[in-house]
Amino acid sequence: VLLNALMGFFQEGRAEKALAALQSLAAPSAKVIRDGQLASIPARELVPGDLVEIEAGDNVPADLRLLTAFAMRVQEASLTGESSPVEKDAEVLLPESTPLADRRNMAYMSTVLANGQGRGIVVATGMQTEIGRIAGLLQEFEREPTPLQRQLAGVGRSLVIVCLTLVGIIFFLGLLHGNSWIEALLSSVSLAVAAVPEGLPAVVTTALALGLQRMARRNALVRKLPSVETLGCVSVICSDKTGTLPRNEMTVRELLAGGVHYHVTGSGYAPKGEFFAVGAGPERSARLTDDQDVQVGLRIAAYCNHAQVQPHTSEGEWTVIGDPTEGALIVLAMKGGLMSRDRKPQVVRELPFDSERKAMSVLLKDESHLRVQYTKGAPECILAGCVSERRNNQVIPLTDDRRREIHQVNSEMASRALRVLALAYRDDAETEPRIDEQSLTFAGLVGMIDPPRDEAIA
Repeated sequence: VLLNALMGFFQEGRAEKALAALQSLAAPSAKVIRDGQLASIPARELVPGDLVEIEAGDNVPADLRLLTAFAMRVQEASLTGESSPVEKDAEVLLPESTPLADRRNMAYMSTVLANGQGRGIVVATGMQTEIGRIAGLLQEFEREPTPLQRQLAGVGRSLVIVCLTLVGIIFFLGLLHGNSWIEALLSSVSLAVAAVPEGLPAVVTTALALGLQRMARRNALVRKLPSVETLGCVSVICSDKTGTLPRNEMTVRELLAGGVHYHVTGSGYAPKGEFFAVGAGPERSARLTDDQDVQVGLRIAAYCNHAQVQPHTSEGEWTVIGDPTEGALIVLAMKGGLMSRDRKPQVVRELPFDSERKAMSVLLKDESHLRVQYTKGAPECILAGCVSERRNNQVIPLTDDRRREIHQVNSEMASRALRVLALAYRDDAETEPRIDEQSLTFAGLVGMIDPPRDEAIA
């Protein structure tokens, strides 16, 4: 009994310590303005009324009513399940009945700022936040017994019924043989006690503890011993897709530029991969440095962009700061050798992405003070504003037949589960220093996907 108790106590205690260590690692901080001074404090010290600053890459430390929002987009998948970042607008006034997913003037705890920066007033902390209410609902959930506990309870009930039946039979048989009722009772009770399996709890605990150790070797923390057996009873797993089954790392797989279709290798945000022209005979890595059509497309992908990609660990892992889709475009440009050679031009003007235009445009000025406009967005919207196309190192008019061909390529990419973006530019911005999305030159299509995790398939 002592061994049984100690084994369960220590095994579950180690799991609790590991979970506590993980929670301390994840403790967030917040940039707050108090007495006119900007300071970084633990997020748990925030109170309603605090003025908080957030920027791309930050975890939102509390529920905020936004006061300013500059090109701000927030990943709200933890609350809404929507994988695409949500654009925020501090100026908009919304009715109180507005659903959570449509509250564009709010930022919520546990979400991540994918793009831009802003400032907001804390309106709720802790269990009063939207994520806190979800946690409260989980705490109210009534725990059901595990399959093993139900089976053991069933064994116990069966043993009690059998023992009582046998005690009654033996008691009456003893009286029939002429024993006194006390002797008959003692005999039947002693047999009933002997029928109780004292070793069963110890055997069960030992088996579960061994299972827990095997799980720990596979980096799985089990808080309660019976949960080990419960995992063995699972026949169907219902999982949220976003960030669970895929890697949550957008990766460009295909590129159409200059009328040539390329497959792009590599995965994640590491800038390692090659370009292979489709239908060019034996697969051979394409040389892109001299292909001006491709280089124009790569420049649009890299510079009509707010994200940053940088090394994360010494083992060669890379991470993106900002929107994952824009991060994938920067990685594409780096695979083509662009970012290592070119210096990023100065942004003169910008028209941020919005859900109505489905496009983003920037007006850039390079070291020679030449201006050029780069635009990216949904293919149907970008193509509607294109009047020409770049092919064979020259700009030619975009005919209706060619427009239909590009739409067909877009549909084929989408049928392969790729998210498709169109790239376009306007090189007469020097004479017209304004953003115009209706007189563009089509530069190409990029198809990207969030690949599944290697371990998710198994």
